[in-house]
Amino acid sequence: MSEFRPIATPTRTAQIMKYYDIAMKKSLGQNFLIEPNILDKMVAAADIDSDTTVIEIGPGIGALTEFLALSAKQVLAFEIDARFVSILENTLAAYDNVKVIHQDILKVDFQAPEYASLKDLDRLVVVANLPYYITTPIIMHLIDSHLPFDRLVMMMQKEVAERMTAQVGTKAYNSLTIAIQLQMQARLDFIVPKNVFIPKPNVDSAVLVLERLATPRLDLADLSDFQNFVQAAFVYRRKTLWNNYKNAMSTNLADLSADQWEAIFDQAELDRQRRGESLSLEEFGQLYQAYLAVKG
Repeated sequence: MSEFRPIATPTRTAQIMKYYDIAMKKSLGQNFLIEPNILDKMVAAADIDSDTTVIEIGPGIGALTEFLALSAKQVLAFEIDARFVSILENTLAAYDNVKVIHQDILKVDFQAPEYASLKDLDRLVVVANLPYYITTPIIMHLIDSHLPFDRLVMMMQKEVAERMTAQVGTKAYNSLTIAIQLQMQARLDFIVPKNVFIPKPNVDSAVLVLERLATPRLDLADLSDFQNFVQAAFVYRRKTLWNNYKNAMSTNLADLSADQWEAIFDQAELDRQRRGESLSLEEFGQLYQAYLAVKG
């Protein structure tokens, strides 16, 4: 291979954009990274080696993809934008361990026969520079997909990463925090300044590392129902748990009476005047089990 000239530099990115007459699609939240050191740090955070298969989401022109390909056994890159699929055939021509798949990651069924081989891999990780507007749906889709990955390494809006790693009692702590920490060990690995992207976004980014727990932190028969229950506690952040749950008729919660909600809080041994951000994951588990018992 000739001298390595990474895509993730201002000059090379500008050349590719000009050659292919690329106009960013705001609707897809497209921003190109132009700092190779950031990509080195992402590969290190993912702990990629020659036995690792990587799923990448949104390769764009291939800046992150080529860094993954240099270390991984293979890279499966899912790209929703048809324009980039043909461009990637050229920008990644030197890498025979990359497969570009033209598909919306949110519509991928990883339990379908064509992905059965993913269950027999030595090691699988997911790495992505995620569009801000769709970060949470993508991560929850991956967590719920039963993919046998051992970690997700995701670049996202700094504020979202802070929510996913928030501590109880802080402003950032919410239902997303609980949904993530129920099944994953989350850590904010490093901050990515906004000036290393073309075009420059309005806010800084962060790289988040999520490692799947061997078992969820709570033993729940219906994760989706629990998440709906938790979300109801945060509908109005300034309101107490009591007020949020009493007014939860717009959610999927059962239409319970005030006496029943009082019985739920008594059984869970929790003060109904507390707010959602003050409850730990375990306390939400107590409250949910009491809810199930009273609901019958």
